[in-house]
Amino acid sequence: MTNLTERLGAQVRTVAGRTPENSTDYEFWTGLSAALIEQIADRWEKTTQAYAAGRQQHYFSAEFLMGRAMLNNLTNLGMVDEAKKAVSAFGKNLTDVLESEHDAALGNGGLGRLAACFLDSCATQDLPVTGYGILYRYGLFKQSFSNGFQCEHPDPWMEEGYPFVIRREEQQRIVQFDDLTVRAIPYDMPITGYGTDNVGTLRLWKSEPMEEFDYDAFNSQRFTDAIVERERVNDLCRVLYPNDTTYEGKVLRVRQQYFFVSASLQSMVDNFIAHHGEDLTEFAAYNSIQLNDTHPVLAIPELMRILLDEHDLSWEDAWNVVTNTFAYTNHTVLAEALETWEYSIFDKIFSRVLEIIKEIDRRFRLELAEEGFDQGKIDYMAPIQSGRIHMAWTACYAAYSINGVAALHTEIIKHDTLHDWYEIWPEKFNNKTNGVTPRRWLQQCNPRLAKLLTRLVGSDAWVTDLDQLKTIESYVSDDSVMQELLEIKHANKIDFAAWIKDREGIDISPDAIFDVQIKRLHEYKRQLMNALYLLDLYFRIKDNPNWDLTPRVAIFGAKAAPGYVRAKAIIKLINEIARLVNNDDEVGDKLKVVFVENYNVSPAEHIIPAADISEQISTAGKEASGTGNMKFMMNGALTLGTLDGANVEIVEAVGHDNAYIFGAKVEELPALRENYDPRYLYETVPGLKRTLDALTDGTLDDGNTGMFHDLIRSLLESPGYEPADLYYVLGDFDAYRTARDQMAEDYRDQLAWARMCWINITNSGRFSSDRTIADYSRDVWKLDATPIS
Repeated sequence: MTNLTERLGAQVRTVAGRTPENSTDYEFWTGLSAALIEQIADRWEKTTQAYAAGRQQHYFSAEFLMGRAMLNNLTNLGMVDEAKKAVSAFGKNLTDVLESEHDAALGNGGLGRLAACFLDSCATQDLPVTGYGILYRYGLFKQSFSNGFQCEHPDPWMEEGYPFVIRREEQQRIVQFDDLTVRAIPYDMPITGYGTDNVGTLRLWKSEPMEEFDYDAFNSQRFTDAIVERERVNDLCRVLYPNDTTYEGKVLRVRQQYFFVSASLQSMVDNFIAHHGEDLTEFAAYNSIQLNDTHPVLAIPELMRILLDEHDLSWEDAWNVVTNTFAYTNHTVLAEALETWEYSIFDKIFSRVLEIIKEIDRRFRLELAEEGFDQGKIDYMAPIQSGRIHMAWTACYAAYSINGVAALHTEIIKHDTLHDWYEIWPEKFNNKTNGVTPRRWLQQCNPRLAKLLTRLVGSDAWVTDLDQLKTIESYVSDDSVMQELLEIKHANKIDFAAWIKDREGIDISPDAIFDVQIKRLHEYKRQLMNALYLLDLYFRIKDNPNWDLTPRVAIFGAKAAPGYVRAKAIIKLINEIARLVNNDDEVGDKLKVVFVENYNVSPAEHIIPAADISEQISTAGKEASGTGNMKFMMNGALTLGTLDGANVEIVEAVGHDNAYIFGAKVEELPALRENYDPRYLYETVPGLKRTLDALTDGTLDDGNTGMFHDLIRSLLESPGYEPADLYYVLGDFDAYRTARDQMAEDYRDQLAWARMCWINITNSGRFSSDRTIADYSRDVWKLDATPIS
């Protein structure tokens, strides 16, 4: 095969229609992408064939937050240096070429990023795993700020083409609704593993009409009618999580979910028949399906439909297949994620699927009644109740495995959220603490630190076995290594400050503490508490202009769902605080507030290596796991947070002396709630009244929307259906302020700080997604590695 420089030159000429020297960076990226696909094509096909014949695992997820693909693939293939030389041969810089790539807009938050990390680990471990999802045209949305308010725009990430997704039209499937028939076209994305020839697959389905264009309508001058059906079908894949505050929005979400699970199951069944024959009673012996949260749960009745209607299995045989095929991951204790849908939606768009769910419901009720359970308990647990279909309840009944994603979270779902199911089927429940891939989130995004770790370990074995870092923990007492660690962090902060200046136009000092909270905007994650602290700190600085405090930069990144009004109010509040603080000369560099616009994977790769503090401040018992906390930990940022989600296990790993833990524990909250009076705290906690009053006394401006008044009401008043201060923001505020103030004082002793960071880095092994996937593979999926060479 010709070398990469020759292949790159040929590919760029084909893409650009001109010489490589005169091509744009994006044309170079496209050409290099095509050259990489050419490099791995044979191995990808061989891997797919090897996996198809044996036992496979299928990961169903509504989102995969993949981020940029190029550098990840070059890293995994060991081709970074080769690519630099090939690109420079034409007078280009690889960094500029990499920066021209769009983030694949296929996900939103931790759920989607977890799925992406899992695919990376599966490929690296040669495990026969395929991901299945939807090829969204616009993703969630592209975020911008207008006068501090979030604005949503389409994110047309594939508009100029995307060579890393390959159209497989010959493998299309037909998905039928009662009122609509669509073609499902698979687009396959290669998932390269680190140090292996195996190449896994993420299969993304795109909806297309049976007929692209109605010529009769067009020729009759009914021009709009000619494309109505096409646009209706395209709606299925237009955006991730369409606004479901309306009935039609809910219908579209259900259509999306059915579309991708039906197409995926059809493909799986066809593969089984091709390799193992027509006896589908053996389907579960060769296939396991992991349901990543409730979004893909429609796969359960859909597989029943395929087995019953298209392959003539009896109900008993089909149900035996289903109950040995599906495993369910619960990602939250919050009711909003435990999806329920109106009965009428199912009746409207797939009456046969509804019939099957009704029969599942009938048999469930009969089974529990025969076992002597109380009728009230049966009615609560049944898949259908009060005119709604409960997706999580359906999953819990049908799945052979139900797992939480952190030790604390699993205990909560066993004894609270899903306690009725745990009481009946305890053998189904298990914990699989989440993890993140160290390839992208350490080796790739923090090369300075990666180089130090490789030197001290003696090899790069830690890249696929993160537990190797534990062997170098003893360097914590080596001042020269700690000084080197501080220099690496400072260099990363200089880079980040330049990136922020270029992207957001804000000057920040790399000598300040970089205090970061980046995650989906939700009230339980308590960005509001962070904002109130910053406002309180601002007032304290104004009270004492000569205060010798440690300078800090508060960094936010978050998107709020378009229909989540209160979350959008918090974004506006943070931006208002930034306006107030950043334009006050008296405050200067003592405090800066930065809200990174359109936060996604690529900004995270800039932010995390530069962070000093990782804000993980959710109300105890509300965050299932968190994975951002793990990324920060392995990059040497200290956790400032509650004992929630995986924070509990992080503190177990590093000790309380190497993290900043505050606030009410999950087991304490019920008693604290009994006589909780947030108005008393408003009046008595020093500084709190002044801070809250600033939201509505003219200090801050919500554009006459009433948003800030609503935030105050949510903290101080009960609307009747929920208690005041539902997420205990004011209850934990004083403890939060104390912990954050102490952290800032401790930062002054830089060597002691470095030792705390080192303990976090070298104890991050348990939070590698390689460990998580090994646990799933052994305990749930029962998979064997299938290396192709």
